Amino acid sequence: MEEQVWPLYALRITTPRLELGLPGLAGLAELAGVAAGGVHDEARMPFTVPWTDASPRERERATFQHVLGTVAAWRPEDWTLSLAVRCAGKVVGRQDVAADNFAVTREARTASWLGLAHQGRGIGTGMRAAALHLVFEGLGARSVTSAAMTDNPASLRVSQKLGYRDDGRTVAAVRGSVRTLRRLRLERADWEAHRTVPVEIHGLERCRDLFGARDAAG
Repeated sequence: MEEQVWPLYALRITTPRLELGLPGLAGLAELAGVAAGGVHDEARMPFTVPWTDASPRERERATFQHVLGTVAAWRPEDWTLSLAVRCAGKVVGRQDVAADNFAVTREARTASWLGLAHQGRGIGTGMRAAALHLVFEGLGARSVTSAAMTDNPASLRVSQKLGYRDDGRTVAAVRGSVRTLRRLRLERADWEAHRTVPVEIHGLERCRDLFGARDAAG
């Protein structure tokens, strides 16, 4: 099985509603299908890289390739963990956690998307809470960052609910126009003060060194 060679496939983060894990080929095909079905209103673009402008078939293939690429490119000094999110046994979206030189900085960043059919049900908050538990409790992070377009209130509400604080603004060129993003930062103390979702981590010990976090408490 994949986990014998790459133990990250055995890592699971669970909440009462959700299960997050690096998808195998079958789960990855399911995740790609969710991407093909759409993840946002076509009238707006919530991503700095407008990958969703492609056709459904192209989105499907791009998602499949991208997640496999994160596995192929993984190094303890530079990693992206792309987790498929399951609710009631069905893949509903993707939660990413990434870091550069985590062993030194103890800082990670998050990004995510949900299929259109699964939005507005509180899943986004639960999956981010699961990711935060992994990096703070499991890997010993000191801080986590995120960013969202200023006109993406749903993403900003999730961050505020979980204790993030404003960390400035940045701009990006998207679809040939300038867009403004709010940077957000979550320190460990604020994470601890806003924890409301019970989270459990399974299978971390076998792959802790892959995160550059061998000495972290977990």
